[in-house]
Amino acid sequence: MSDFEKWKALLLGGALNRRDFLAGAAALAGTAGLSAGLAPRAAHAEPKRGGHMRLGLGSGSTNDTLNPWNYPDAFTTMLGYGCLGNCLVEVDAEGNAVGDLAESFAASDDQKTWTFRLREGLSFHDGRPVRAEDVVASIRFHMTPESTSAAKSLLANITDITATEAGEVVFVLGDGATDFPYFLATVLLVIMPSEGGVVDWQSGIRTGPFVLEEFEPGVRAKLRRFEGYHKPGLPYADSCELLSIPDTTARTNALLSGDVHYVDRLDMRTLGLLGRKPDIRILNIPGYAHYYFSMLNDVPPFDDPNVRMALKYAIDREDILAKVLQGYGSVGNDNPIAASVKYAVDPQPVHSYDPDTAREWLKKSGLESLTVDLHVAEVGFPGCIDAAVLFKEHAAKAGIDINVIREPSDGYWDNVWLKKGFCATYSDGRPSCDWNFSVFYAADAAWNDSRWKNAEFDAMLAEGRALPDGEERAALYAKMQDLVQKDGGNIIVAFNDFVCAHSDAIDHGAVVGFPLSDGYRITSRWWFS
Repeated sequence: MSDFEKWKALLLGGALNRRDFLAGAAALAGTAGLSAGLAPRAAHAEPKRGGHMRLGLGSGSTNDTLNPWNYPDAFTTMLGYGCLGNCLVEVDAEGNAVGDLAESFAASDDQKTWTFRLREGLSFHDGRPVRAEDVVASIRFHMTPESTSAAKSLLANITDITATEAGEVVFVLGDGATDFPYFLATVLLVIMPSEGGVVDWQSGIRTGPFVLEEFEPGVRAKLRRFEGYHKPGLPYADSCELLSIPDTTARTNALLSGDVHYVDRLDMRTLGLLGRKPDIRILNIPGYAHYYFSMLNDVPPFDDPNVRMALKYAIDREDILAKVLQGYGSVGNDNPIAASVKYAVDPQPVHSYDPDTAREWLKKSGLESLTVDLHVAEVGFPGCIDAAVLFKEHAAKAGIDINVIREPSDGYWDNVWLKKGFCATYSDGRPSCDWNFSVFYAADAAWNDSRWKNAEFDAMLAEGRALPDGEERAALYAKMQDLVQKDGGNIIVAFNDFVCAHSDAIDHGAVVGFPLSDGYRITSRWWFS
């Protein structure tokens, strides 16, 4: 896709106004493709209240629960966090950690003691006030010995949490952590009501913009507005409904027929046709997210770093970006830190497609050829099945036979991800190096989906947390990115733009790029036009 076509797609989606589009197009030396009829699509109506909003999401499973120990996909995250819950902290449009339920927060000079002050007048869906004790119980819920929470490793540095009568929560850390507030913005760490230190997660009663009415795992969730929500004027909709529609064609048809107002995970190959519909808007939002193939580093043959490197050179990412993602993104280099993140580097040499180099790495493993299974499903990432087929074609030229196994979408995150040796997956990414590495690459991280363990990396991760911003921290994170790229078990295909579509029946203001789906807050931030 040309730069001009990307600008045009942004205009069609309402992410640019006509003036900005013309300025960008002029800079690219050409505006010939613009028609006057596109301009009205960029205007946004004034927010108003009312209506029942229906979202068609390309994820969801019959195994889903309301337990915040793990939200494996966009459906559970949209429900448990975006609709029902709030954390102490959230990430703003610029990637900064700012207060959500917390009015303010501050650290001691050594970054080991962090104090968060709750906003006044907060309440749960059933009318109970939010207390500092509820915060303590909600965080400790993820830290218990029996916890299987994906956030557990993030909280391992906490040595004590206390509630004060002044509505403050004090965290004491074993080691200083400059980015600690980011950890508390993790979508799993929603605040729940508690009694005697025991949280109630089963009811779905939380602090978010909507109250749960019905939840049928793998099918749908229905919710109504919470009138006591702490963000003034939100939500706009009276009620909302999340529908699990993993099949891309069915999801797109639901939007075209008016059965839903919004869909995620579009088929990039048909995006142009969809964008031509006069009542459909396309949104293209860059961020930190990336699509990748993950290899379990403790499972042969992926336990051999030479095999991992061979596979990294056996994939043509440019080909996949062009044919599957239609240019909506940028090629990966097996470094999970997006270029826009502070301290990001581009490790060298770049892992570009080179069958001869791939064969050389195979020979270092004593192999002349290799056969591996690659497990994929519609929910892995949009277009991952087609991407896997292309990968198979690319790798064949390096003497590598990739057997593409198509798995059922339902149960994929329970039965394939973290269990099968080689599979497709995705990440929303994170706006800080520490947060990203701690969630996905630390040896004990629950979402370390390659089961990569590197003692040198873990030592640098702990050291970097306590360092102040500056050259020393930058140098350390550069080394860590280089180590992940060369030794890690993830083949990062591309940093993908988040592309979604909605009908003209609903509208929105500025859209946040992290987390996905406008911070998973579409149901509360968007309104009926």
